[in-house]
Amino acid sequence: MLDYNKKILVAGRGLVGSALLRKLESLGVDRLVSPTSRELDLTNQAAVEAFFQAEKPAYVFLAAAKVGGIVANSSYPADFFRINLTIQNNVIDAAWRHGCEKLLFMGSSCIYPRSCPQPIKEEYLLTGPLESTNDAYAVAKIAGLMMCRAYRRQYGFDAISVMPANLYGPEDNFHHQDSHILPALMRRLHESKMAGHSQAVVWGSGTPLREFLHVDDLAEACIFLMNNYSGESHVNIGTGQEFSAMELAWLVAKTIGFQGQLTTDPSKPDGTPRKLLDISFISKLGWKPAIEFEVGLAELYKWYLLAEADGRLRK
Repeated sequence: MLDYNKKILVAGRGLVGSALLRKLESLGVDRLVSPTSRELDLTNQAAVEAFFQAEKPAYVFLAAAKVGGIVANSSYPADFFRINLTIQNNVIDAAWRHGCEKLLFMGSSCIYPRSCPQPIKEEYLLTGPLESTNDAYAVAKIAGLMMCRAYRRQYGFDAISVMPANLYGPEDNFHHQDSHILPALMRRLHESKMAGHSQAVVWGSGTPLREFLHVDDLAEACIFLMNNYSGESHVNIGTGQEFSAMELAWLVAKTIGFQGQLTTDPSKPDGTPRKLLDISFISKLGWKPAIEFEVGLAELYKWYLLAEADGRLRK
Protein backbone atom coordinates (compact mmCIF):
# COMPACT_ATOMS: atom_id res chain seq x y z
CA MET A 1 0.00 0.00 0.00
CA LEU A 2 1.14 3.52 -0.75
CA ASP A 3 2.17 5.52 2.29
CA TYR A 4 0.89 8.99 1.45
CA ASN A 5 3.22 10.52 4.02
CA LYS A 6 6.17 9.61 1.80
CA LYS A 7 7.38 11.53 -1.24
CA ILE A 8 5.74 10.71 -4.59
CA LEU A 9 7.20 11.67 -7.97
CA VAL A 10 4.91 12.12 -10.95
CA ALA A 11 7.27 12.22 -13.94
CA GLY A 12 5.48 14.01 -16.77
CA ARG A 13 3.00 16.89 -16.72
CA GLY A 14 0.98 16.14 -19.85
CA LEU A 15 -2.36 14.39 -20.24
CA VAL A 16 -1.59 11.49 -17.88
CA GLY A 17 0.69 13.26 -15.43
CA SER A 18 -1.81 16.09 -14.91
CA ALA A 19 -4.57 13.58 -14.14
CA LEU A 20 -2.36 11.74 -11.65
CA LEU A 21 -1.51 15.00 -9.92
CA ARG A 22 -5.18 15.98 -9.69
CA LYS A 23 -6.09 12.62 -8.18
CA LEU A 24 -3.21 12.45 -5.72
CA GLU A 25 -3.88 16.00 -4.56
CA SER A 26 -7.55 15.10 -4.03
CA LEU A 27 -6.38 12.25 -1.78
CA GLY A 28 -4.54 14.74 0.40
CA VAL A 29 -1.02 13.86 -0.74
CA ASP A 30 1.16 16.87 0.02
CA ARG A 31 4.65 15.44 -0.57
CA LEU A 32 4.27 15.51 -4.36
CA VAL A 33 7.10 16.39 -6.71
CA SER A 34 6.51 16.86 -10.43
CA PRO A 35 9.08 19.04 -12.17
CA THR A 36 8.25 20.50 -15.56
CA SER A 37 10.38 19.62 -18.58
CA ARG A 38 12.09 23.00 -18.22
CA GLU A 39 12.93 22.26 -14.59
CA LEU A 40 14.17 18.72 -15.31
CA ASP A 41 15.15 17.30 -18.69
CA LEU A 42 14.47 13.58 -18.30
CA THR A 43 16.61 12.79 -21.33
CA ASN A 44 19.63 14.21 -19.49
CA GLN A 45 21.09 11.36 -17.45
CA ALA A 46 23.20 13.59 -15.23
CA ALA A 47 20.23 15.84 -14.44
CA VAL A 48 18.03 12.86 -13.60
CA GLU A 49 20.75 11.41 -11.39
CA ALA A 50 21.13 14.68 -9.50
CA PHE A 51 17.36 14.99 -9.08
CA PHE A 52 16.95 11.51 -7.58
CA GLN A 53 20.01 12.01 -5.37
CA ALA A 54 18.42 15.14 -3.94
CA GLU A 55 14.73 14.15 -3.78
CA LYS A 56 14.81 10.35 -3.21
CA PRO A 57 11.08 9.76 -3.91
CA ALA A 58 9.57 6.65 -2.35
CA TYR A 59 7.16 6.12 -5.25
CA VAL A 60 7.37 7.00 -8.94
CA PHE A 61 4.64 7.28 -11.55
CA LEU A 62 6.54 7.34 -14.87
CA ALA A 63 4.09 9.10 -17.18
CA ALA A 64 6.62 11.18 -19.11
CA ALA A 65 6.87 10.28 -22.79
CA LYS A 66 6.94 11.66 -26.30
CA VAL A 67 3.49 10.81 -27.69
CA GLY A 68 1.51 11.60 -30.79
CA GLY A 69 -1.00 10.37 -33.32
CA ILE A 70 -0.54 8.30 -36.45
CA VAL A 71 0.92 11.15 -38.53
CA ALA A 72 3.45 12.13 -35.87
CA ASN A 73 4.54 8.53 -35.31
CA SER A 74 4.96 7.96 -39.03
CA SER A 75 6.85 11.23 -39.57
CA TYR A 76 9.25 11.18 -36.61
CA PRO A 77 9.98 7.51 -35.75
CA ALA A 78 13.59 8.20 -34.71
CA ASP A 79 12.45 10.87 -32.24
CA PHE A 80 9.78 8.63 -30.74
CA PHE A 81 12.27 5.78 -30.40
CA ARG A 82 15.23 7.73 -29.00
CA ILE A 83 13.43 10.08 -26.63
CA ASN A 84 11.20 7.44 -25.03
CA LEU A 85 14.05 4.96 -24.59
CA THR A 86 16.23 7.63 -23.01
CA ILE A 87 13.56 8.83 -20.56
CA GLN A 88 12.73 5.27 -19.49
CA ASN A 89 16.33 4.19 -19.06
CA ASN A 90 17.23 7.25 -17.02
CA VAL A 91 14.22 7.25 -14.68
CA ILE A 92 13.82 3.52 -14.03
CA ASP A 93 17.51 3.02 -13.31
CA ALA A 94 17.81 6.12 -11.11
CA ALA A 95 14.67 5.17 -9.18
CA TRP A 96 16.06 1.73 -8.36
CA ARG A 97 19.53 2.99 -7.42
CA HIS A 98 18.19 5.69 -5.11
CA GLY A 99 15.89 3.49 -3.07
CA CYS A 100 12.48 3.98 -4.69
CA GLU A 101 10.05 1.51 -3.12
CA LYS A 102 7.72 1.15 -6.12
CA LEU A 103 7.49 2.44 -9.67
CA LEU A 104 4.68 2.40 -12.22
CA PHE A 105 5.62 2.55 -15.91
CA MET A 106 3.05 3.87 -18.38
CA GLY A 107 2.95 1.83 -21.57
CA SER A 108 0.63 1.96 -24.56
CA SER A 109 -1.76 -0.46 -26.21
CA CYS A 110 0.20 -0.04 -29.46
CA ILE A 111 2.71 -2.55 -28.06
CA TYR A 112 0.45 -5.35 -29.24
CA PRO A 113 0.66 -6.98 -32.70
CA ARG A 114 -1.29 -5.33 -35.50
CA SER A 115 -3.43 -8.40 -36.13
CA CYS A 116 -3.92 -10.25 -32.87
CA PRO A 117 -7.09 -11.84 -31.45
CA GLN A 118 -9.66 -9.49 -29.93
CA PRO A 119 -10.12 -8.50 -27.20
CA ILE A 120 -6.38 -8.29 -26.56
CA LYS A 121 -5.06 -10.23 -23.57
CA GLU A 122 -1.81 -9.32 -21.84
CA GLU A 123 -0.19 -12.54 -23.03
CA TYR A 124 -0.57 -11.56 -26.70
CA LEU A 125 2.49 -9.32 -26.41
CA LEU A 126 5.24 -10.23 -28.93
CA THR A 127 3.11 -12.80 -30.76
CA GLY A 128 3.15 -11.04 -34.14
CA PRO A 129 4.30 -8.05 -36.21
CA LEU A 130 3.61 -4.51 -34.97
CA GLU A 131 1.63 -1.82 -36.78
CA SER A 132 4.14 -0.20 -39.13
CA THR A 133 2.93 3.38 -38.56
CA ASN A 134 3.98 3.36 -34.89
CA ASP A 135 6.42 0.45 -34.55
CA ALA A 136 9.31 2.64 -33.33
CA TYR A 137 7.21 4.03 -30.47
CA ALA A 138 5.84 0.57 -29.71
CA VAL A 139 9.30 -1.00 -29.48
CA ALA A 140 10.42 1.77 -27.14
CA LYS A 141 7.43 1.11 -24.88
CA ILE A 142 8.03 -2.65 -24.99
CA ALA A 143 11.62 -1.96 -23.92
CA GLY A 144 10.36 0.00 -20.90
CA LEU A 145 8.09 -2.84 -19.90
CA MET A 146 10.94 -5.34 -20.26
CA MET A 147 13.25 -3.07 -18.27
CA CYS A 148 10.78 -3.14 -15.39
CA ARG A 149 10.65 -6.94 -15.58
CA ALA A 150 14.43 -7.23 -15.72
CA TYR A 151 14.97 -4.97 -12.72
CA ARG A 152 12.33 -6.93 -10.80
CA ARG A 153 14.01 -10.26 -11.62
CA GLN A 154 17.60 -9.20 -11.00
CA TYR A 155 17.26 -6.65 -8.22
CA GLY A 156 13.83 -7.29 -6.70
CA PHE A 157 12.73 -3.78 -7.71
CA ASP A 158 8.95 -3.45 -7.38
CA ALA A 159 8.32 -1.97 -10.83
CA ILE A 160 4.95 -2.56 -12.52
CA SER A 161 3.68 -1.64 -15.99
CA VAL A 162 0.24 -0.65 -17.24
CA MET A 163 -1.12 -0.60 -20.80
CA PRO A 164 -4.03 1.84 -21.21
CA ALA A 165 -6.48 2.07 -24.08
CA ASN A 166 -6.64 5.27 -26.18
CA LEU A 167 -6.78 8.13 -23.70
CA TYR A 168 -8.68 11.40 -23.71
CA GLY A 169 -9.41 14.20 -21.26
CA PRO A 170 -8.18 17.58 -20.01
CA GLU A 171 -4.71 18.65 -21.18
CA ASP A 172 -5.01 16.56 -24.36
CA ASN A 173 -3.03 17.52 -27.47
CA PHE A 174 -5.25 19.11 -30.14
CA HIS A 175 -2.49 19.78 -32.67
CA HIS A 176 -3.78 19.59 -36.26
CA GLN A 177 -1.19 17.03 -37.41
CA ASP A 178 0.28 15.38 -34.31
CA SER A 179 -2.77 14.62 -32.16
CA HIS A 180 -4.63 11.35 -31.69
CA ILE A 181 -7.92 10.59 -33.41
CA LEU A 182 -10.37 11.94 -30.81
CA PRO A 183 -8.86 15.41 -30.18
CA ALA A 184 -8.07 15.71 -33.90
CA LEU A 185 -11.73 15.07 -34.75
CA MET A 186 -12.99 17.41 -32.05
CA ARG A 187 -10.85 20.28 -33.29
CA ARG A 188 -11.63 19.65 -36.96
CA LEU A 189 -15.39 19.47 -36.39
CA HIS A 190 -15.38 22.49 -34.06
CA GLU A 191 -13.53 24.57 -36.62
CA SER A 192 -15.88 23.36 -39.38
CA LYS A 193 -18.85 24.35 -37.24
CA MET A 194 -17.44 27.80 -36.48
CA ALA A 195 -16.64 28.37 -40.17
CA GLY A 196 -20.16 27.33 -41.21
CA HIS A 197 -18.94 24.45 -43.35
CA SER A 198 -21.51 21.94 -44.57
CA GLN A 199 -19.16 18.97 -44.26
CA ALA A 200 -16.06 17.74 -42.41
CA VAL A 201 -13.54 15.02 -43.16
CA VAL A 202 -12.78 11.90 -41.13
CA TRP A 203 -9.28 10.65 -41.90
CA GLY A 204 -9.00 7.11 -43.28
CA SER A 205 -11.80 4.72 -44.15
CA GLY A 206 -13.82 5.35 -40.99
CA THR A 207 -13.83 1.63 -40.16
CA PRO A 208 -10.99 1.10 -37.60
CA LEU A 209 -12.31 0.27 -34.14
CA ARG A 210 -10.96 1.98 -31.04
CA GLU A 211 -11.53 1.93 -27.29
CA PHE A 212 -11.37 5.17 -25.28
CA LEU A 213 -10.50 5.62 -21.61
CA HIS A 214 -10.89 8.89 -19.75
CA VAL A 215 -7.57 9.93 -18.25
CA ASP A 216 -9.15 10.47 -14.82
CA ASP A 217 -10.22 6.81 -14.86
CA LEU A 218 -6.66 5.88 -15.79
CA ALA A 219 -5.32 7.87 -12.83
CA GLU A 220 -7.72 6.01 -10.52
CA ALA A 221 -6.60 2.68 -11.98
CA CYS A 222 -2.89 3.48 -11.62
CA ILE A 223 -3.23 4.38 -7.95
CA PHE A 224 -5.40 1.28 -7.43
CA LEU A 225 -2.68 -0.92 -8.95
CA MET A 226 0.09 0.72 -6.95
CA ASN A 227 -1.90 -0.24 -3.87
CA ASN A 228 -3.09 -3.68 -4.95
CA TYR A 229 -0.74 -5.23 -7.52
CA SER A 230 2.86 -6.35 -7.72
CA GLY A 231 3.98 -8.63 -10.53
CA GLU A 232 5.92 -9.06 -13.77
CA SER A 233 2.96 -8.97 -16.11
CA HIS A 234 1.81 -5.64 -17.47
CA VAL A 235 -1.85 -4.83 -16.84
CA ASN A 236 -4.39 -3.69 -19.44
CA ILE A 237 -6.59 -0.74 -18.47
CA GLY A 238 -9.66 0.03 -20.57
CA THR A 239 -13.43 0.12 -20.72
CA GLY A 240 -14.37 -2.88 -22.86
CA GLN A 241 -16.33 -0.55 -25.19
CA GLU A 242 -15.28 0.31 -28.75
CA PHE A 243 -16.35 2.60 -31.57
CA SER A 244 -15.51 2.79 -35.25
CA ALA A 245 -13.81 5.98 -36.40
CA MET A 246 -17.04 7.05 -38.09
CA GLU A 247 -19.15 6.28 -35.01
CA LEU A 248 -16.70 8.33 -32.98
CA ALA A 249 -16.99 11.20 -35.46
CA TRP A 250 -20.78 11.25 -35.15
CA LEU A 251 -20.55 11.24 -31.34
CA VAL A 252 -18.12 14.16 -31.43
CA ALA A 253 -20.36 15.99 -33.92
CA LYS A 254 -23.33 15.50 -31.59
CA THR A 255 -21.30 16.76 -28.62
CA ILE A 256 -20.22 20.00 -30.29
CA GLY A 257 -23.38 20.59 -32.31
CA PHE A 258 -21.93 20.13 -35.79
CA GLN A 259 -24.81 19.30 -38.13
CA GLY A 260 -22.98 18.97 -41.45
CA GLN A 261 -22.08 15.89 -43.45
CA LEU A 262 -19.17 13.65 -42.48
CA THR A 263 -17.02 12.21 -45.27
CA THR A 264 -14.00 9.89 -45.19
CA ASP A 265 -10.56 10.38 -46.74
CA PRO A 266 -9.20 6.91 -47.63
CA SER A 267 -5.88 8.46 -48.68
CA LYS A 268 -5.07 8.88 -44.99
CA PRO A 269 -3.78 5.84 -43.02
CA ASP A 270 -6.11 3.81 -40.83
CA GLY A 271 -3.55 2.26 -38.51
CA THR A 272 -4.42 -0.95 -36.68
CA PRO A 273 -7.86 -2.24 -37.80
CA ARG A 274 -9.08 -3.00 -34.28
CA LYS A 275 -7.67 -2.51 -30.80
CA LEU A 276 -9.89 -3.60 -27.90
CA LEU A 277 -8.21 -4.55 -24.64
CA ASP A 278 -9.21 -7.51 -22.53
CA ILE A 279 -9.61 -6.00 -19.07
CA SER A 280 -10.58 -9.16 -17.20
CA PHE A 281 -7.38 -9.16 -15.12
CA ILE A 282 -7.81 -5.70 -13.60
CA SER A 283 -11.54 -6.32 -13.27
CA LYS A 284 -10.85 -9.40 -11.12
CA LEU A 285 -8.57 -7.29 -8.94
CA GLY A 286 -11.58 -5.05 -8.26
CA TRP A 287 -11.26 -2.00 -10.49
CA LYS A 288 -13.68 -0.72 -13.14
CA PRO A 289 -14.01 2.58 -15.05
CA ALA A 290 -16.52 5.14 -13.82
CA ILE A 291 -16.82 7.82 -16.53
CA GLU A 292 -19.39 7.27 -19.30
CA PHE A 293 -17.94 8.09 -22.71
CA GLU A 294 -20.49 10.70 -23.78
CA VAL A 295 -20.16 12.43 -20.40
CA GLY A 296 -16.40 12.48 -20.82
CA LEU A 297 -16.73 13.88 -24.35
CA ALA A 298 -18.93 16.74 -23.13
CA GLU A 299 -16.44 17.58 -20.38
CA LEU A 300 -13.56 17.50 -22.84
CA TYR A 301 -15.32 19.87 -25.21
CA LYS A 302 -15.88 22.34 -22.37
CA TRP A 303 -12.17 22.14 -21.56
CA TYR A 304 -11.28 22.59 -25.24
CA LEU A 305 -13.37 25.78 -25.50
CA LEU A 306 -11.73 27.25 -22.41
CA ALA A 307 -8.24 26.29 -23.61
CA GLU A 308 -8.96 27.79 -27.03
CA ALA A 309 -10.16 31.03 -25.44
CA ASP A 310 -7.07 31.17 -23.24
CA GLY A 311 -4.71 30.51 -26.18
CA ARG A 312 -3.44 27.24 -24.68
CA LEU A 313 -4.04 25.04 -27.74
CA ARG A 314 -1.07 24.10 -29.87
CA LYS A 315 -1.46 25.27 -33.44
